Amino acid sequence: MIFTQAIVRLPGQSIVSGLSGSGQQVPSYEQTLEQHRQYVSVLKNCGLNVNILDAEEAYPDSTFVEDVAVITPHCAIVTAPGAFSRRGELAAIRQSLNRYHSCVESINAPGTLEGGDVMQIGSHYYIGLSNRTNEAGAQQLIDILERYGMTGSTIPVKKFLHLKTGVTWLGNNTLIAAGEFIAHPAFKEFNIIPVTPEEQGAANCILINGKIITPAGFPQTRALLDQLVTEIVAVDISEFAKIDGGLTCLSLRF
Repeated sequence: MIFTQAIVRLPGQSIVSGLSGSGQQVPSYEQTLEQHRQYVSVLKNCGLNVNILDAEEAYPDSTFVEDVAVITPHCAIVTAPGAFSRRGELAAIRQSLNRYHSCVESINAPGTLEGGDVMQIGSHYYIGLSNRTNEAGAQQLIDILERYGMTGSTIPVKKFLHLKTGVTWLGNNTLIAAGEFIAHPAFKEFNIIPVTPEEQGAANCILINGKIITPAGFPQTRALLDQLVTEIVAVDISEFAKIDGGLTCLSLRF
């Protein structure tokens, strides 16, 4: 699949109050801006036109735009975040999606769904059932996908924030996975690159137009990725990791 566009949102100064279950230090606003700038530069170098949305100070986690929308080749879906404090982000992301898609669907209560729980492989979408995405939200997404000729299935997420916190698609029938997803039966048909518990954060990568974007600072995993016949690009997102952010959640790519 060739991507041409990306949507990102600048972090606001309020990012220091972002949701976090990691217990790490508070991120530095100045450093998040610099790391975000580098992230956008990498997206552009992958051939994407990047739409940079203004910061939304009222919503500290709004830079994680992937959680509030799912974009497919046939429609876009505005989600219903399980984190209630993020519901106010939905109107703005819908307005942005309307620029690109004539068909914009919605996940409605009592369903909850966050885009970090949705992993696309071809025309099939794996949907994590996590603390942020429930059965009702996942089923609504599956119903939408099927209306447009796509499919979806659910996978319980027990030890990660989102599905894609622990497993992501690298192309060529290959996944990179950590923890419960390394030997998960749903992924038995795929080649698995295993991530050690010490480098768990490395499981969240992005495949964009033949390049694999990986978080910097994980040498063991990088050595495994370097064995692939694919260009590997490392990006430092350590400040975003302090509030449970990963590479995928910082952009919508389509």
